[in-house]
Amino acid sequence: MKAKQWLCLAVALLLFLHPAMAEEAEDEDWSIVENVILLPDGQEIPDPDPVEEVTDDVIAVEEPQEYTPRDDLIDRIIALGQEKYEETGGRAQRAHYAEDIYVCKNFTVYLFRQNRDDFRMAEYPDTTLVIPNNLPSAECKPYSYGLAWEDIPASEGNPFYEAASFRYDTELSEEENMELALAFMRQVQKGDFFQMSAEYEYGTGAHSAIMISDYDPATDTVHWMDSNMRGKRVDGIRYGIVQFDEEKSIQWWAECFCKKTRGATLYRLREDIIYASEAE
Repeated sequence: MKAKQWLCLAVALLLFLHPAMAEEAEDEDWSIVENVILLPDGQEIPDPDPVEEVTDDVIAVEEPQEYTPRDDLIDRIIALGQEKYEETGGRAQRAHYAEDIYVCKNFTVYLFRQNRDDFRMAEYPDTTLVIPNNLPSAECKPYSYGLAWEDIPASEGNPFYEAASFRYDTELSEEENMELALAFMRQVQKGDFFQMSAEYEYGTGAHSAIMISDYDPATDTVHWMDSNMRGKRVDGIRYGIVQFDEEKSIQWWAECFCKKTRGATLYRLREDIIYASEAE
């Protein structure tokens, strides 16, 4: 009987404790605890910053560049060139005498001078802008006339600087010279005044043009405007045609001036062009 009594007592005790065990189980916290790593001095290592998720929907938008007085001067020059192109309508204009604006160099000078009075250089605000003449033939030696301008300092009003140049190098092969000529043409930017001494299908000698857009690597071309590249003679008098938004490959251009004694130069407006009204 004692064994049965002990068994009954154990069962009764088990029944008595069961609700408490169940309640304790329900109260126990089974949440996941992250492992905490401590530094040698006992401080907890902070969690790293969360990584921002990158999605395809996020597109970087470039801020539009500020339109500057320099941009305005270039656009005015190009607009006047287009106006003269439309005004002449493809009809050849007299380009024979020193005062004729349709001579190639005279045309670029005319376009510049017609627009310069509203502008100055910030460094020399009291100085009227000027455009240099071509370098005299004697000073071009050993090269031919027409590949460069006179070196007029900015302090005297010259707002241009030499951005790039090519001179045929007789120490190099024809192929090496051509590579240099092509590299030169790839530097063309909108507003550049282009000066060359050339031998090409339209003649031999000096020619001036204004580039109206940056070199386009997709087409390997440049766009320009000029006068008197193409023309004719009537009774011994030269007449030239105004061109606008003409397009040729840089290979074509390079072949014009990549010859012995020949070359070309790009002249670019300084960045500190301001309005004359700001200089007062």
